[in-house]
Amino acid sequence: MAKNLELLNLSLSEELRSEDFNEELLNILLEKNDTNLLVKALGELAKAQGMTKISRETGIGRESLYKALREGANPRCDTVIKVIHALGYKIVVVPKGG
Repeated sequence: MAKNLELLNLSLSEELRSEDFNEELLNILLEKNDTNLLVKALGELAKAQGMTKISRETGIGRESLYKALREGANPRCDTVIKVIHALGYKIVVVPKGG
């Protein structure tokens, strides 16, 4: 997979069929420290998996999720972590360069 951020200019919903793509996308955004694109990607991933399912798994209302995961939103850290877990991923901390 290309580690080119130009990928993010694509309509994300067209590409969100591959677990490998999704995993790499989230890792790139976390590494690049681009909060706005991370939130946008999480929103697109949640829509692709079904916002009702993500809402049920996070315990956060659907409308609240839509608001929290829209472009330009600034969701709480616990919301981001809950959504990442509901999507089937986890966050791992490693030393820089490692």
